Amino acid sequence: MTAQPPAHPAFDRRMLEALICPKTQTVLRYDAERQELVSKAANLAYPIRGGIPVMLEDEARVLDD
Repeated sequence: MTAQPPAHPAFDRRMLEALICPKTQTVLRYDAERQELVSKAANLAYPIRGGIPVMLEDEARVLDD
């Protein structure tokens, strides 16, 4: 029996140490289920596409509080 490939390409969590929110310059939280990097300070979630974070404000989703 072969292992199933991951649903999403792997995101390297070590990148979190280097990435900050481009709007607020604050730390980000990784949401593995939604494949996003979340900035509570900016109230935005930046998408991760193909394992690569898209750190553009106009591509980010506004968080539902």
